[in-house]
Amino acid sequence: MSTETSASVDAPTTPVGKAADYLDQRTSIGVAVKEFARKVFPDHWSFMLGEMALFSFVVLLLSGVFLTMFFDPSMALIEYHGAGPESMQGQLMSVAFASTLDLSFEVRGGLLMRQIHHWAALIFMASIVVHMMRVFFTGAFRKPREINWLVGVVLMILGLAAGFSGYSLPDDVLSGNGLRITDGVIKSIPVIGSYMSYFVFGGEFPGEHIIPRLFTVHILLVPALLLALIGLHLFLMVLHKHTQYPGGGRTDKNVVGYPLFPVYVAKMGGNFFIVFGILALMGATMAINNVWNYGPYDPSPVGAGAQPDWYMLFLEGSLRLMPGYGTEWVLFGYTLSLNVLIPAVVIPGLLFTFLLAYPFVEAKVTGDRREHHVLDRPRNVPVRTGLGVAFLTAFIILALAGSNDLIATHFGLSINEITWVFRVMFFVGPVIGFWITKRICLGLQRKDRELVLHGHETGRIVRFANGEYIEVHRPLDEQERWLRVNYDAYEPLAIEPATDARGVKRRGYRSDKAWQRLSRFFYEDRVEPVTPAELAAAHSHGEHDEIAHENSPAEVTTGAENVDRER
Repeated sequence: MSTETSASVDAPTTPVGKAADYLDQRTSIGVAVKEFARKVFPDHWSFMLGEMALFSFVVLLLSGVFLTMFFDPSMALIEYHGAGPESMQGQLMSVAFASTLDLSFEVRGGLLMRQIHHWAALIFMASIVVHMMRVFFTGAFRKPREINWLVGVVLMILGLAAGFSGYSLPDDVLSGNGLRITDGVIKSIPVIGSYMSYFVFGGEFPGEHIIPRLFTVHILLVPALLLALIGLHLFLMVLHKHTQYPGGGRTDKNVVGYPLFPVYVAKMGGNFFIVFGILALMGATMAINNVWNYGPYDPSPVGAGAQPDWYMLFLEGSLRLMPGYGTEWVLFGYTLSLNVLIPAVVIPGLLFTFLLAYPFVEAKVTGDRREHHVLDRPRNVPVRTGLGVAFLTAFIILALAGSNDLIATHFGLSINEITWVFRVMFFVGPVIGFWITKRICLGLQRKDRELVLHGHETGRIVRFANGEYIEVHRPLDEQERWLRVNYDAYEPLAIEPATDARGVKRRGYRSDKAWQRLSRFFYEDRVEPVTPAELAAAHSHGEHDEIAHENSPAEVTTGAENVDRER
């Protein structure tokens, strides 16, 4: 009996094909690859913002591995004699600072890698912030994506931690001052602050352990968490399918776009090399964080221009704006430093709490439990858009306040007057930004109603036999009309009475009443989309409509039935 088996006629013959077949037979990975390759993604430039953050992170990992090989995170003191600038020769400095100088002036390509790494960190944080702005303003955080929104907020916080721990490593004057501020912030926490500071720094500031500890955090702990959460973020995106902007044929039950392979694989590959090329160009031509200009850390010199990277400026500005007089109290033997605790702990806590809680607050005040896969137009949710602008306004004001000394020296202004202006703007600016944004959104909605009911102005004037003059309007096509009528105008929550049928006070009434008030804040001012009846009434003007239809393209259809079908 023969034991020989004949090879299948479909068996691969090339080395790559044989390797792929070998792997598929043992892992069944071909099924997953086939399914994932056919995954459809919508096509819009704003969806590339998240990819920019991902590609910047890849560049951070690649350049960070290179830097790790040459950086020595030791706080032991040495006298420097190397290839660095003449001003550094013979100075007493930490090994960490000396290795940074050696990396910049003695390692081939070291300075280029340092600058690419730093610019990639700035672009990484900028991409995350702008990506989250797009998600917030379009409502991409709604069910079922609340968890993914929380993952994104945690990614942003981890990005802040990665940036802070990274630019603190060189142990120069700038990073040392940042650590000094951090020590003060930790000590401002009531009761446990001094113990936490002793634990973090391994003794009294600055101690001898903070740089090695930050090095471990920067190259191991934070990157591991970032990688895990990025993987979770992408998994949830694929699981829930990608959101899409409103348009023809796009519903909560489908995705209109292109498959991952080969279209988006090619696009993502091209985008990666564009991001990598821009970062390499910036690293080669734009100097950043030249630590030899600051010198090794010494607590005595602090000059104008001692600002952290842009994403930490809001914290610096918050500290600079807080008054010092009358804000430091001694209670039960403990010093309560409100001048540090409020700006450095409370205000950032409120900002991040707003981001974390908002999706659940909006879901509560709308009473909407449906899944949403089609994005909102920001104009159709005026309060959400206004709150987003208010949040950004507060952030920008704090960031500018973090550079109040530079503003004063560059423009010849009084730093005290600048500080007071920013103090007032911090409270007034977000309110004004919210009000203006809300009014603009409501105005745009009313403009949309006008367009749906009457069409586009053509500038053509017609005179009737009876002497009447009218301006001819061109009706909207189906795509334009659908975009302007297919949205939900939520009404404030309706709650049950305070007492039941027997006159007994209902439990939970106060809570319901509070949510109803908040719901009125969100949705009391609203513009309802055009109904089929309103559209039919607007197009019932006899001769006027006949002229309008003559002016419209033949394929355009109007009428109550069409709008009813679209909505």
